[in-house]
Amino acid sequence: MSYYVRPMRPEDVSQVNAIDREAFPTQWPPLDYRRELQAQLTRHIVVCEDVSPPPLPEMGQPPQKKKRGLFTTVMKRLNFSHLFHHRLPRVAPQRVLGFASLWVIADEAHLTNIAVRKDFQRRGLGDLLLIAIIELAATLKADFVTLEVRVSNLVAQNLYKKYGFTQVGLRHGYYTDNREDAVLMSTESLNSPSFQKRFAELKQAYQQKYGSIAIKLD
Repeated sequence: MSYYVRPMRPEDVSQVNAIDREAFPTQWPPLDYRRELQAQLTRHIVVCEDVSPPPLPEMGQPPQKKKRGLFTTVMKRLNFSHLFHHRLPRVAPQRVLGFASLWVIADEAHLTNIAVRKDFQRRGLGDLLLIAIIELAATLKADFVTLEVRVSNLVAQNLYKKYGFTQVGLRHGYYTDNREDAVLMSTESLNSPSFQKRFAELKQAYQQKYGSIAIKLD
């Protein structure tokens, strides 16, 4: 199975809310993503299953045209012909497997949320979302990316460190549910040769392990 990243759409909100509640059950009040989509300074992306629609059934050769009778001509002009055809089946909405949110102001891009469905973790989707977030930040002319992460969440910290984030501070009592501290992390300049070299190597390593990277940011 392959995956791809694209901007979040209004029809994704119900699935994103479910992933948000699963990943951040103690966060209150929950974010209103439908309203967030209208905000000027935020960007939201989702990762989806790349499932191509099944081919339409073959209909065979078109029948020979026959001379239209009066009834056929009248029905066509009245636009009633749709009543005599089967409706095509509705296409199921794409399944959202994870999402990430970015807040951008001036030269700073701040990663506010990133989460993947529990059933799809450890498949490289967190890496894919983080790669997309960094590319999105660069597209929006941000110079660096920052984030907060719980001091106890070592798995997430290791992922961020892998992509060039380092600890630059500590926010005491940051999380309201248990007053846990947050580690403040930041990349170096996204435009620095060292960051770009390392980022290109990480993308290449991801492709070798998981396959092609499919990201559509607009």
